[in-house]
Order: sequence, then C-alpha cells, then structure tokens
Amino acid sequence: MLSDIALFEGMPPDKLAGLARQCSWANYSEHELVVDFADDSTDVRFIISGGVRVIFRAPSGKEMILGEIGEGQFFGELAAIDGQTRSANVTTLSRSRICTMPAGVFRALLAAHPDIALKVMTVLTGRIRSLNMRLAEHSFLDARFRLYNELIRLSRPRSGKPDQRIISPPPNQSELAERIGCRREVVSREIARLKGDQVVEITKGGLVLSRPETLSHLLSEAWAGG
Repeated sequence: MLSDIALFEGMPPDKLAGLARQCSWANYSEHELVVDFADDSTDVRFIISGGVRVIFRAPSGKEMILGEIGEGQFFGELAAIDGQTRSANVTTLSRSRICTMPAGVFRALLAAHPDIALKVMTVLTGRIRSLNMRLAEHSFLDARFRLYNELIRLSRPRSGKPDQRIISPPPNQSELAERIGCRREVVSREIARLKGDQVVEITKGGLVLSRPETLSHLLSEAWAGG
C-alpha cells in the first residue's frame, strides 16, 4: 500500500515491503482527531485513503485552518526531523486509512535515499511558500481581500464554463472565516455583497465565481495599495 504514496515512487518492492513492516496502520472515522496541537509524538503519517485538515490553534483558543492534505501525501515530518511538539491539530475530513512511520525509520530513510530526501524538501518548500503567502496576506490585506484570495485558491475551472470557476461542494462560511482569520459575519456580509454584484453565485453544485477576473483585478489593486 505504500506504493500508492508518491514519495516512494521507484523504490524496489522488496525494500518497500521491508519499510512497510516497520510501520503501523489505522482506520479513522470522519472528523476524528489524528494529531493534536502540542502532542509530543514524532512519527510521520502517510494518507493511504481519505484526507485531513490542518488547523493552528492560538493560546487564546482561536483556530485557523492552514489547509488540507489528501490521499498519497504525508504530514508530521517537522516533529520527526526536529523532535519538537506538534505545531498544529490534524483531523480527518472523511473516513481515512493512515500509515504511521516512526521518526527514526523516517530519518534513516532520508539518509539512505537522497532522492526521497529531495522530494521531502520539495514538499516542505511548497508548504513554506504557501505559509509565507498567507502571512503576507494577513500583514497587508484586510479581511475582504483575504476572502477573495481564498475563494480563488479553493476554486477550480467550471466544466463547460471556461470563464468561470467553482468551489464544490459550496464552502461553509464558518470554515472560510477560520481560513482567513476573521468573524463569520464578515464572510457572510461580503459573500452577500458579491452575490448582489453578480461576481459569485450559489448553485446546487457549489459556489460559482461568475466573474473571477473581477476578484483578481480587485486583489491586484489591493496589493498595489490602490
């Protein structure tokens, strides 16, 4: 089953089987806690099926959604590398099967396979870039522009409508607020305004960005200080 993980692509079957014997496997229900903030575990988790949501919790108790990690990906590598406590809460989005690899096994794997170590560094680089962008958004943009960015980030091209994008299923407004660090009322008010301006539309299939170029233009002006 580890063969379905992109990180292990190209590894000989016998070595992969040996690696799998050093891991443990578990099934999780929907919305089940996998790793909690400040947990002192240091193993790495590989998502065989399903997916998880990563949430940062501030000392005040406020939470912010950092993103989702899906099938074939991994999480927990920071604690495995530096031995520090967990920096985020990880909860399943749906029924999931997850492989747990001890930190020592993971570090030995990286030392023995430079190509795998490079893949891990590439993933970490992508996550750092994403967090840097979110930090910049929170430093320079107010809530409504952060919402525009998040809507674009979550959306995908709409089938049969090349000039539109869609978020399906439609996002929960409370979750949107947690993603951009504001109150739900702010998101609700801005979504209503965008609907009135015919920039977005809520359909049975999802939230449609009818005029995504308008959101992009407004964002460009905001970044430019306009």
